[in-house]
Amino acid sequence: MNATPNENATLLNRITIDPTVCHGKPVIRGLRYPVESLLEYLAGGDSFDDMLAEFPDLQREDLQACIQFAAQSLKLRSVHFFAA
Repeated sequence: MNATPNENATLLNRITIDPTVCHGKPVIRGLRYPVESLLEYLAGGDSFDDMLAEFPDLQREDLQACIQFAAQSLKLRSVHFFAA
């Protein structure tokens, strides 16, 4: 299911960047969970349910926001990746 632009903006509001938190890396709601780390868990095969059980202060929408953030970040870059 595709989110509307308004829903995407709401999800992205969960991502915060503060130079005093995690060296300015994007994190979830200032909770010191770097987006990068959460994406690595997902890429490694952890499910949303696995992660929500492991990190009880996270919400499903936080994980959706990580994926949306990654997608938006890729759209902003003009670098193309080629298989070797």
